[in-house]
Amino acid sequence: MSMSITSSSFPHDGVIPTRHTCEGHDTSPELLWTDVPSGAKSLVLIVDDPDAPDPAAPKRVWVHWVLYNIPATSSGLSEAIAAHDLPPGTKEGVNDWQRTGYGGPCPPIGSHRYFHKLYALDTVLPDLKQPTKAKLEEAMRGHVIATAELIGRYQKQR
Repeated sequence: MSMSITSSSFPHDGVIPTRHTCEGHDTSPELLWTDVPSGAKSLVLIVDDPDAPDPAAPKRVWVHWVLYNIPATSSGLSEAIAAHDLPPGTKEGVNDWQRTGYGGPCPPIGSHRYFHKLYALDTVLPDLKQPTKAKLEEAMRGHVIATAELIGRYQKQR
């Protein structure tokens, strides 16, 4: 079997509940993964939105959450997880709000897609000192042995 990532909060390609967005409590969804390869030494989670700012004319990818060195033995993250509750050894990168932690969907216009990407690495990365997504992807290069993806959608209600 290949590695997979799911959420109890929304199905693949389904609508992300308001509680996980800027219109709600802005809390992270529960994420669960299975079938991490036996050779994996750590996991990386990147959540981003390729439809920013307008899905009809996207101009950039907006990064919502960056985690790395998640233990390969972990099976997921609980809903509304706080930094001090992350699995031991997990490190945080910065999102496009220039802060660590989860930043939920808050699209200015239209229905956006939110990609929850899980990567299994054959190494534990050094401390990258709160890297951006780009710096983390550079450090991961050549170490990815499996990937999984969960897509959620959201459009502001107001």
